[in-house]
Amino acid sequence: MNRLFAQASPRALAAAAALLALPAAAHAAEAEVSTDVSELIVVGQGDRPITVQPRGLSVSLGQTEFEAINAINVEDLMKYAPNFFVRKRFAGDDNAVVALRGANTVQSARTLVLVDGFVVSNFLGNRYDYPPKWNVVGPAEVRQFDIVYGPYSARYGGNSMGGVISVTTRAPEGREVYASAQTMIMPFKEYGFDETFKGYSAEGGLAYKQDGGPWSVRAGFRHFDNVGQSMTYNLLSPTTGTGVAVTGAYDDKRLATPVFGAASPVHVLQDQLRVRVGYAADNGWTFEGMGFAWLTNQDLTDTRSFLKDAAGKPIHQGKVTYGGKTWNATGLTLSETKRTEYLAGVRAAGPLAGWDASLNVSRYWIAKQDARSSKDYLTGAANGAGTQTLSRTPGWLTADGGLERRLGDHKLAFGFNANRYETDQDVYNTTAWKGAAGKTYSASTYGKTSLWGLWIEDVVSLGDWRLTGGVRYDKWRAFDGGIGKLLANARVDSAYPEREDSSVSPKLSLQGPLPGDWDLQVSVGSAVRFPTVGELFQGKLDDVTRQIDPQSFDPNLKPEKSRDISVILRRSFGPVRTTTSVFWQDIDDAVFSFQGLNQYGNVVSSYKNIDEVRQYGVELILEATDILIDGLDVDANVSWMNAETIKNAAATAAEGKMFPRIPEWRSNGNIRYRINDAWKASLGWRYATRPNSDLFGLSRGDAYGFQSEYFTVDGRVTWAITPKAQLGLGIDNLFNDQAYVAHPLPQRTLVVDIKSRW
Repeated sequence: MNRLFAQASPRALAAAAALLALPAAAHAAEAEVSTDVSELIVVGQGDRPITVQPRGLSVSLGQTEFEAINAINVEDLMKYAPNFFVRKRFAGDDNAVVALRGANTVQSARTLVLVDGFVVSNFLGNRYDYPPKWNVVGPAEVRQFDIVYGPYSARYGGNSMGGVISVTTRAPEGREVYASAQTMIMPFKEYGFDETFKGYSAEGGLAYKQDGGPWSVRAGFRHFDNVGQSMTYNLLSPTTGTGVAVTGAYDDKRLATPVFGAASPVHVLQDQLRVRVGYAADNGWTFEGMGFAWLTNQDLTDTRSFLKDAAGKPIHQGKVTYGGKTWNATGLTLSETKRTEYLAGVRAAGPLAGWDASLNVSRYWIAKQDARSSKDYLTGAANGAGTQTLSRTPGWLTADGGLERRLGDHKLAFGFNANRYETDQDVYNTTAWKGAAGKTYSASTYGKTSLWGLWIEDVVSLGDWRLTGGVRYDKWRAFDGGIGKLLANARVDSAYPEREDSSVSPKLSLQGPLPGDWDLQVSVGSAVRFPTVGELFQGKLDDVTRQIDPQSFDPNLKPEKSRDISVILRRSFGPVRTTTSVFWQDIDDAVFSFQGLNQYGNVVSSYKNIDEVRQYGVELILEATDILIDGLDVDANVSWMNAETIKNAAATAAEGKMFPRIPEWRSNGNIRYRINDAWKASLGWRYATRPNSDLFGLSRGDAYGFQSEYFTVDGRVTWAITPKAQLGLGIDNLFNDQAYVAHPLPQRTLVVDIKSRW
């Protein structure tokens, strides 16, 4: 298969796609190419069409699944999907990165996320802190989640290398008002913590569709307030000399040194406002405009130290004596971040000269991002020295459009995608961190990337079988990138070289029935993911040459190039439907941040290309309705994966090792029981084995700082008080499993919510 992709010339692949696009002259009558969900291989609901192209493993989740989930944040609605994990560290976490299959939790740029067709993926970077902007939509607004694993459709760019997630909201059907309120309570106990963290949310909105008229309006808001557990524990570091005699540290044999403190529990406040206006013209065209605003405040000023001196006074930093040894207690700080974000978008769809046309244009920007931090704990408590990081309107502009039409046995579609991502950030030193007083310039990073893509795709009806061929062309550019630093009391800037690149990505998929009531789908494809602004523009200036230090980054960072295969088999056995998915992906020049040799032979820690990474695996999925007894439904899945570094010339010790943060086994599932018309109960689970925590397979553990295994069981009971009001009571992590994604994950959490729609 490697040779197949390597030897196929771009011209030959483009020609093959063009031939597929030609109408079949042998068929005089126009044949319909069905897109009915029942004729597609889709896991999940079947009452609404899937909103993304279902090639490769495809999952569609709707209200049946949502009602069985304790959904505190919108990303919770997907948590039982096959071979799927969301790195959500606490309720309200801004850094909830998706991990599908072997796209791990620090490879955020490998998943494309859409809300009603608008791009909310944060491709300003490729790391844990560049997650999708989930809060564009609230949990009560969601109609369905659609997930496609892998890059098997030409409609989506290289950021679909891991997959595509589409969130669809409820369209107005008349006059409607909805409201929901929720509280979450989490007793948390670890090291010096033995307390209960609490939060709440309130969401509401209205929808109006003009009776017999063209206009519709939707508006909604959400207020969220929660305190989550500390994300970081601080360990003592060995030193010499003498220090204050202390008690209170925690000797954990799983860790290298004792734990002495923790960062502040995270107090997060969020306010979100959404407005949509729609217009449906008599000629079949529909138009919609959307506006969204999101205000966030994260307060981490309740930093903890577990150390006490002989008088019982807390000790937060400095040299200490504990257990007969001298240590340094360092690393505790205080910080606060305020952020204001906006999304504005318009979309249109309708008939155009016999074609179905669509166009989406949106702009997402962070109007204000102000992060302030103290130098250490004592300066923080005294409002002393610190830093301020200001972002100057980073964000992205995206557009996509397409035309689609049935011609004989063909369903032809073609279109374009375009985006521009830009970042600009300044760092200042301050004499009083909380008010950012005495501000002096320190450093800057900035840069832009743009991508233009053209695609063509054709679905050919071959009796009971369908053959889909497609190809896309992408043109990428990185420009206006640079870095600034204060040298000799003056700002000095050094520019990154402008770069351009392009790619051709072919796709092919065949689907149809087999003897014995089996359905088969075989898909192959390739994808090219170009580096983000965060991966490219993160170098530092050399203090002597006043140019960008070549040891701090790779100016020749290559795009990731994948070759993918998917085979899906589906069969129903009465009330039980089974889906088996086999996948294979080989990635050349995978981009990952690790320590290794750069182009000058120096050992550095930065984003570099790994020559070849390969993953393959199997997913087994079971869906059962009214199984054993009426009202009992089961969704269960288990997956096995092998993800391995095949070749890495920059650090050969990684070769043959399991790629970090990817477990060998995963299992998710949900059991739902309709007790009667008013009462429903559910039990869900999420499980994964322990992955490597680093590229070299040397870091493995079941404690803070490591990627651990996890097994959480969630329960929920709902009561329909009236046909328009529902009360829910749930517990997440029922058996209080303590797990880590380096940071501690939530412990047992009680969730109570009441919802009404009228």
